[in-house]
Amino acid sequence: MPNILDGKKLAQEIELILKQTIESGLEVAKRPPGLAVLRVGSDPASGVYVNYKEKACARIGVKSFARHLKEDISLEELREIIKSLNEEKNVDGILLQLPLPSHLDEDSLLRTIDPDKDADGLHPLNLGRLIKGEKGPRSCTPAGVMALLNRNQIKLEGKRAVVVGRSILVGKPMALMLQAANATVTVAHSRTKDLPTLTRQADLLVVAAGKPHLIGKNHVSENCVVIDVGIHRLSSGQENLKESKKNKLCGDVKIFEIEDKVAAYSPVPGGVGPMTVTMLLANTVDRWQKHCGLPLSISHLLP
Repeated sequence: MPNILDGKKLAQEIELILKQTIESGLEVAKRPPGLAVLRVGSDPASGVYVNYKEKACARIGVKSFARHLKEDISLEELREIIKSLNEEKNVDGILLQLPLPSHLDEDSLLRTIDPDKDADGLHPLNLGRLIKGEKGPRSCTPAGVMALLNRNQIKLEGKRAVVVGRSILVGKPMALMLQAANATVTVAHSRTKDLPTLTRQADLLVVAAGKPHLIGKNHVSENCVVIDVGIHRLSSGQENLKESKKNKLCGDVKIFEIEDKVAAYSPVPGGVGPMTVTMLLANTVDRWQKHCGLPLSISHLLP
């Protein structure tokens, strides 16, 4: 039987550590950590994600400064909001919920965030720190993947890793983190030719392509470890699929095809998703400790 990489359980364990860390630091810090999540418009998926983050903040004692902004907000208005949060002493982390409406320049807005308050590790300075192997906030989803692999004692040194997806949010930072762990990394994408031949070479396969059920049994080798970053809602035409009996969500991987072939896999839901939110909290608490002059006691949780 394969090892199911339970992100929900690990997220709960880390949340407990973060909650205790906050409680023990309040007397010196005189305030709780603060996280500002900015949501623009009415994208339903973004609404769900922001709700998860607000509930997670409440569970561990992080003060939420979440803002839901109108769809037609101007670039300059949003820049000014970010700048005000950069100056707000009670805010330790800022996250701009993506995707944004098409009229807003994502890169410009991410550069506006103070790199020291960049809760999702997407400021160019923090991406540069990742490339150089320097400490700094890390992108939450790949950081969550690394924590999940570490918790399950999956060795990466010398292993062949294939990352399917090259986004700045997941694919590229994921590849860099795996390289830092001494894996040999190949990045595949939508224009990769003969994808199955490439992915079958992987000891570790991380799929972050954003395409439901892209990867099946022909893409994986025996005893491979598969991390499924994707999450999609099943349509009515897919109701006969095996996994729809359990839930209405699926990932980029046909888990029902590969679960008896691989050594380990992350489920959808309950795998990478909970870890993404937890690593956002970890980044925020780490920044709070730094801003308040507290010992940096949770650095071991961050890649």
